[in-house]
Amino acid sequence: MTARNDSVAVRAGEELDVAALAAYLRDQLAEQLSGVDPDATFEIEQFPGGHSNLTYLIRYGDQEFVLRRPPVGPVAPTAHDMPREYKFLSVVNPHFPLAPKPILLCEDTSIIGVPFYLMERRRGFIVRSSVPNEISENLALRRHLSRAVVDTLVALHAVDIHSARIVDLGKPEGFVARQIRGWADRWERSKTGELAEMDRVLSWLRERVPPGVEAGAQHATIVHNDFKLDNLMFDERDPSRIVAVLDWEMCTVGDPLVDLGLALSYWTMLGGDRKSSLRAVTNGPGWMTREEIIERYETMTGRDLSRIAFYETFAHFKVAVVIQQIYFRYVQGQTHDKRFRNFDSLVRELVSEALELAKRSGI
Repeated sequence: MTARNDSVAVRAGEELDVAALAAYLRDQLAEQLSGVDPDATFEIEQFPGGHSNLTYLIRYGDQEFVLRRPPVGPVAPTAHDMPREYKFLSVVNPHFPLAPKPILLCEDTSIIGVPFYLMERRRGFIVRSSVPNEISENLALRRHLSRAVVDTLVALHAVDIHSARIVDLGKPEGFVARQIRGWADRWERSKTGELAEMDRVLSWLRERVPPGVEAGAQHATIVHNDFKLDNLMFDERDPSRIVAVLDWEMCTVGDPLVDLGLALSYWTMLGGDRKSSLRAVTNGPGWMTREEIIERYETMTGRDLSRIAFYETFAHFKVAVVIQQIYFRYVQGQTHDKRFRNFDSLVRELVSEALELAKRSGI
């Protein structure tokens, strides 16, 4: 689910059983999709982005699909749940078409050793660590693209989860408090040393859980839970148009400001007095500022964002735990990806920034 020519050879240690996978998919796709040639050449490559779940390009002749599977090695309980992700996409896609359409789920671990699912492939480009050629130095386009990001989040949060029965897939009541507990547990299971600042951040969050959505489901929405620029795909012919929202692993229902807080935390900016260890292309000219994003979202939704600093602090905390989980897997030898060898330093920086956000919030 990525840009054209963005797939590469499968990384060492992340190979799949090609023969078993090809045989299984040929049978399944022939039953579920018309026009799939069972005699077409089977090819598999890997998409290099991401630090968690593994994503592969599956090609049958001129037809392409995307395969998602958990990372190699042991994973945290309830994490990387492919059947759950597949189920959410199946329910969300008809009401929010930017969610990829899932095609089939395989829970038979005899095929590649873990559950996985297949989804459609959409084409476009993703804005990662550098400004792509499709945007270049076009500052007006950067602003249009920024608006599209906000408007897409607004559209996601406008889906009627009650009439669509999406609300049945989660438990909105007590969502934020439950999220804090869950991520605190993940921290305890994955930490490789003590970090006093993390304890202080957790205490601050626990004491300031916002009211509102916590008390009932009437104001709850879909929560993507990882809504950020590099999980969005843009149209190559019209770069200000989003064609897909990716990575639905943590999707649920609850407080929509959790999504906005995360998006703001990743939306680093040039200048200002806020430091950030999260790097993004949005620190260049032309992009909307955090304040403009907050204003646009607040105007379009009517939601009260006076406590948005809480959600940004929570986002920094959550990202720190995600990165710690990845670092833990590296330390344990469950992955040998050298990108992860210094992630402990990034964890410390993020926790320090979370504590600074909390202090400055005035909440």
